[in-house]
Amino acid sequence: MNIVIDVGNTFSKVGIFENDSLRKKEVFGDADAVRHYLERTPADNLLISSVAGDGEKISAWSIATRKLILHHALRFPIQNKYGTPATLGVDRLAAACGAWLLFKKENSLVIDVGTCINYEFINREGHYLGGAISPGVKMRFEAMHHFTAKLPLVTPKDGVPLIGNSTTDCLQSGVMNGTLEEIKGTIDRYQIEHPRINVILCGGDAHFFENHLKPSIFVAPDLVLMGLNSILLHNVNS
Repeated sequence: MNIVIDVGNTFSKVGIFENDSLRKKEVFGDADAVRHYLERTPADNLLISSVAGDGEKISAWSIATRKLILHHALRFPIQNKYGTPATLGVDRLAAACGAWLLFKKENSLVIDVGTCINYEFINREGHYLGGAISPGVKMRFEAMHHFTAKLPLVTPKDGVPLIGNSTTDCLQSGVMNGTLEEIKGTIDRYQIEHPRINVILCGGDAHFFENHLKPSIFVAPDLVLMGLNSILLHNVNS
């Protein structure tokens, strides 16, 4: 049994895998919950991906036989062609590996809608070339509240009208509809450059947008966990 952990900016996701099959997923909001889970869950292999860089500390909580921390020097099922690999967020590389797992020898664009919105491009040769990062929806709401004197802090909402008739409605329209148009526009530009490309949507806020995009979009909520497990298997079996 393998355990993979995706420690993000907001939540920690834990996946239990038998070979390449996801058997169980847990989502935790704080480090203590992760620690208690790991202390009582045996495993053959463990891989930790942490955007905060505290993988060693989390690894010490686990009773797994073999433990790995995700970093750019590990072996990967894809080739990392990023210009500054040491600065690449490990969650971004895991998402790219998840896309390659789903669509080998095909061009793929991953759109991970979380605290930030990450765009990752993997070509048909299995080369990760990079992408883009923009603020997530909650970050956009918080920025408008923080950098103005009177704008309130509001929360994301699905299906907001284009024309808001209150300040709250206007903020929601600007962020949610603006983010949707950003995603659509980015997809369109990639499809112009790479007409045969798979578009994969994931992340905690993906549900706000998945029903407003073209039917050809592939929604994969567990893409990062799948990618982490593929990295773990690649290293264990090498």
